[in-house]
Amino acid sequence: MSGFVLWLTGLSGAGKSTITERLVGELAQRGRSIEVLDGDEVRTNLSKGLGFSKEDRDTNIRRIGYVARLLARNGASVVTAAISPYRAVRDEVRAQTPHFVEVYVKCSIDELVRRDVKGLYKKALAGEIPNFTGISDPYEEPLNPEIAVDTERETLEESVAKILRYLERAGFIRPVAVTRLLGGSELAEGRALAALLPRLDVTQREASDVYMLGSGALAPLTGFIGSADYASVVESGRLAAGHPFTIPIVLRIDDDQRRALRSADRVGLWVDGAPVAILDVAEIYALDPENEALGVYGTAEDAHPGVRLLRAGGRWAVAGEVTALGRPESPWPQFDLTPQEVSAEKARRGWRTMVGFQTRNPVHRAHEYLQKVALETVDGLLLHPLVGETKEGDVPAAVRMQCYETLLEGYYPNQRALLATNPAWMRYAGPREAVFHALVRRNYGCTHFIVGRDHAGVGSYYDTYAAHRIFEQFTPKELGIEILTFEHAFYCTTCHGMASTRTCPHPAEARVAPSGTRVREQLSQGQPLPREFTRPELADVLARAYRVA
Repeated sequence: MSGFVLWLTGLSGAGKSTITERLVGELAQRGRSIEVLDGDEVRTNLSKGLGFSKEDRDTNIRRIGYVARLLARNGASVVTAAISPYRAVRDEVRAQTPHFVEVYVKCSIDELVRRDVKGLYKKALAGEIPNFTGISDPYEEPLNPEIAVDTERETLEESVAKILRYLERAGFIRPVAVTRLLGGSELAEGRALAALLPRLDVTQREASDVYMLGSGALAPLTGFIGSADYASVVESGRLAAGHPFTIPIVLRIDDDQRRALRSADRVGLWVDGAPVAILDVAEIYALDPENEALGVYGTAEDAHPGVRLLRAGGRWAVAGEVTALGRPESPWPQFDLTPQEVSAEKARRGWRTMVGFQTRNPVHRAHEYLQKVALETVDGLLLHPLVGETKEGDVPAAVRMQCYETLLEGYYPNQRALLATNPAWMRYAGPREAVFHALVRRNYGCTHFIVGRDHAGVGSYYDTYAAHRIFEQFTPKELGIEILTFEHAFYCTTCHGMASTRTCPHPAEARVAPSGTRVREQLSQGQPLPREFTRPELADVLARAYRVA
């Protein structure tokens, strides 16, 4: 993501340093590298010897602006906290600095005098301190700051939230993953409450969405979307407020359920006889499945698994925020990490950058090639297999997980790869789902995401490399993640190694790249998989699984 300069200006004591201190923690949680240029510290070091004449004050601000500009140019988030009293020099710095965000920290003189524990304002008012900004020296308020906070009327939390919202909208930081996932004693209380509420039975797919909403994996969403967001996502791949989001996360209900929920303001969501969430009902609205099919899947054919599921669902949707009641049961609890847990592990390992890889299949040699090419420039790999519902014929999740563990143990540096499950279910929405998968990995702390030539494709519904082209509609800044696109990869028998269409000049007959369908056919028929396609240890795992099946 791009660096930026957050320039806090305001009178002494207005709260610039306090806001800066809180911002440092908030920005760090969003994965930003932060540098703080505090006015007092700069005067002690960079501007030592300067006085408080207008000329010296302007020189001080120019020096702060120069250093801030250099840091931001190299991707840092720079927060400056300096009075910077003169408008002309602030505007000069702005003109020279890309991604400059001015924050006016406003507070009245009366309130500053009341707060003044050192008595500086009283001394200045008494004429004992010359050239004191706001009293005996002017402070020129910003005319059009990007952000204005009033610390006399706002709490610290409100002021910081206002700044963060602007940075999110501008694409400088990714939206924070808000957690609405209950555990401990709160979980027991939530389940008890759900039992008292009107009951709505949902499928495993919707339960998967519930958990991802509650854990923050679908940020900025905190619940099933309403009609305005639904229409906007289907039409443009963005939420109504403009954030990129390409898959509508909706809770579909039928006519009978709509009638039952008409007067409900809270609902318990149940799956397989157990409560999984509490939904605060905000809206019930009509869906447009035909338009949704074309907008999201690019086809209205029932042969497409996503379209088939869409049409099988109800024609109404219930929207509202979701509180998830605990984590779903899983055969792999050690790998079922929330976005916060993945980000914490990334930090523990000292990774500044992390590339995510989406898969619903066992990792073959082409996948491994893409991941290791990315690892040449990125600190760590998040191998993030989807373990929610997939279509009939896909390799079962339990078999795939065994393959992933085997591969990482034998062929990846231990401290450079992290295996964690992605609880989403597969939509097979091709290009739209490629963007969706990238946004999810951003919420798990990834700075980069790998997209292959037919990401999330099924059959012949999507053009080759359509999953690459869709990213032309979004900037990395607004996505909050860098996209790494790769050409078709394969084993070349002439090169004697992995290659891609960018690097290999040899004809198709020299390239070994069996399709997933062909691999499943070979396994079903008891045929060995070629070494050029997958590692022998993985071939053994797959062969044993298919013999048992």
